[in-house]
Amino acid sequence: MLSASNKSKSDGTPNRRIVPDVVRQHAEQVAFFWAQRDTLMAADPPNLNVVAGVDRRLEANLDGLRIAGSAAWPFIVAVYEDFPEKGELFLYGWMAVELNDGRRIAEVVEHGSRSEDGACGMVGALAWHRPATIAPLVRDWIGAHDAFKRYLGVSACLGHGVDPKQMLVRLVRDPDPRVRAASLRLAGKLGRADLVPQLGAALDDTEKLPRFWAAWSLAELGSGNAASSELRKVAVSGSADAMTALRAAVKAAPDRDVRAWMGGLFKSPETAPLAVRGAGMLGDRNILHWLIHQMRAPALVAAAGISFLELFPEAKEYDELFSVEPDLLGEKIAEHFEQDPPYLPVADRVKEWAIERGLLADPIASPRD
Repeated sequence: MLSASNKSKSDGTPNRRIVPDVVRQHAEQVAFFWAQRDTLMAADPPNLNVVAGVDRRLEANLDGLRIAGSAAWPFIVAVYEDFPEKGELFLYGWMAVELNDGRRIAEVVEHGSRSEDGACGMVGALAWHRPATIAPLVRDWIGAHDAFKRYLGVSACLGHGVDPKQMLVRLVRDPDPRVRAASLRLAGKLGRADLVPQLGAALDDTEKLPRFWAAWSLAELGSGNAASSELRKVAVSGSADAMTALRAAVKAAPDRDVRAWMGGLFKSPETAPLAVRGAGMLGDRNILHWLIHQMRAPALVAAAGISFLELFPEAKEYDELFSVEPDLLGEKIAEHFEQDPPYLPVADRVKEWAIERGLLADPIASPRD
């Protein structure tokens, strides 16, 4: 792809002969694959095998940029200017840190501060690098006057599971709500039981995200009773954090209370899919017969399929249990998805699979199932 000459530029970096089209493609592919990876990781649940495949392709293209070195910058800047989204910010941020280029790091921090997607890409770049590589930046940022830099510093700690020790006591009360939210989340991830009083106080925060992550962390730390109300509120909100909140809500309260809450959700068409999805988080494989029944309901089939795979992960090896074919899924489901259904469980096939393995205690309990 390139070779280094013996001459140097005026700034001391070596001149490199590159193939422009190849370097441009590496830059574009890095942005694309990381954005794809970020989207895949947000799925419920993420397909880690698919993510691993994307990671390999991403890393191969990062290697190309490593070899190109600073000669890649014109292409990286062009990619970002053409489409300044999260993948392009990951690309820009990763390369700036990789080359320890202070000017470019300052640029990408400025770019990232302008949008939530930009912040996402920059946080992703920090998470991709080794902790030792980003440690000097994190030490400078986590106590900075600029709120976005503090957010990046805390997010880097979150991505790598690094404990900022006593500084976290101050950060969970930071004036900036995004910094508070990330810090409160970090407290739960690190198991900082010493911060339970601060987490409890944050349940009264005026901002939604800090309240939610305080509640989530309390559930992680075994103090979820006080947090259940906030977690359940977020779970039914339809927000990006709804599934995370649902899982935390299941963890936060006694099993009987959680089942009663889900029973209430199941009575409403608007929240019934949430109840079916939450049922899979309870870890009770005895609900298989009930789940198969929900697979016949157009509005519930998707949630039932995800819960089934969570309870029976071994079923992922059997592709024939799921399909996108309207003829296999049935007329009602096909109509519900306007004849273009996603990958959904085929109830009859799941039933047969379960019977063959003795997973259904009474296979003739219902003439329909």
